[in-house]
Amino acid sequence: MMKMKLKLALLGTGNIGTSIADGLLQSGLYAPENIILTRRRAEKLAGLKDKGFIVQSDNGDAVRKSEIILIAVEPQQLNRLLEEVRDDIDSEKHLIISVVTGVSIAQIRKKLQKDASVIRAMPNTAAAIRESITCIASDGAKESAFDAAANIFNTVGRTLVIDEEDMTAATALGACGIAFFLRAIRAASQGGIEIGFNSDKALQIAAQTAKGAAALLLKNERHPEFEIDKVTTPRGVTISGLNQMEHQGFSSALIQGIVTSWSKASRLYKENGG
Repeated sequence: MMKMKLKLALLGTGNIGTSIADGLLQSGLYAPENIILTRRRAEKLAGLKDKGFIVQSDNGDAVRKSEIILIAVEPQQLNRLLEEVRDDIDSEKHLIISVVTGVSIAQIRKKLQKDASVIRAMPNTAAAIRESITCIASDGAKESAFDAAANIFNTVGRTLVIDEEDMTAATALGACGIAFFLRAIRAASQGGIEIGFNSDKALQIAAQTAKGAAALLLKNERHPEFEIDKVTTPRGVTISGLNQMEHQGFSSALIQGIVTSWSKASRLYKENGG
């Protein structure tokens, strides 16, 4: 398997940055010595350094040594970061990929004061095991730049091309959604404990059942109700359980959670803030 030769700088290696780095390493396409990871407190990345990644706190140096710049800081940290690396960005050399919530491509270019190639992406933490869904968008970037970004995220899961205006929705459904589905699995395992399983067995059954349900949808490309109908019989046990969940607001609560996250994500970034 041929490894990618381009140097990649991942600026802001927190939870999502670490997940991406781990997924890229597992793919076998990216040698860790070609990936520079930055964090203000670089000592927190000791575990990644042990895996062979280059670890440092100097963002400008990382940019100068790389061709692909992946920005994964919190929205409130973005302005300071862009000001820090502005002079090191070469519009002809660098591809910039932002996974920062709620910040448009136009806003990034404005802060950089350069007409650089910028792609937005929204993966989730399942990138660490190469099972992310990553939504990507551009505002008319070169095909080569877009393909380079897609290739990165294809190695850590599936990618879906969307309009940039839908990126905040992708944050709520795809990135926050990991937590929502994990909470649903936890709730199912708690129900399993109440009906007699120990906690380990209950969690294993709940998690594998959730994985199977998702795999059915992705493989068969059917609507969820099609698969639900296969296990709901008249006056059966499944439909009685489903109806009780709906009486308690299961679907409504999940929908409202996603909408609430979307609303908050759209207000995170302050263009003139720190």
